Amino acid sequence: MKIVLDRPRCEGHGLCEEAAPDLMHLDNDGELIIDREEIGDAETAAAHAAVRMCPVAALRLA
Repeated sequence: MKIVLDRPRCEGHGLCEEAAPDLMHLDNDGELIIDREEIGDAETAAAHAAVRMCPVAALRLA
C-alpha cells in the first residue's frame, strides 16, 4: 500500500501529520512531505487515520 498526495489540494493543516508523524511531516514552509510512500502493515492504521483526518481530501491510499 502507498500514500498518494494531491499536492495542489493540500492546504497544510497538519492534521495528517498528527495522525501519522512517522509517515509524513510539514516542512518549514507548511508543505507536506511524505517520508515513506510505501507503508507496511504496522503503519496501515496510522495511514488510514491520516487520510480520514485531511479536511480537503488531499491524501489517498493506493
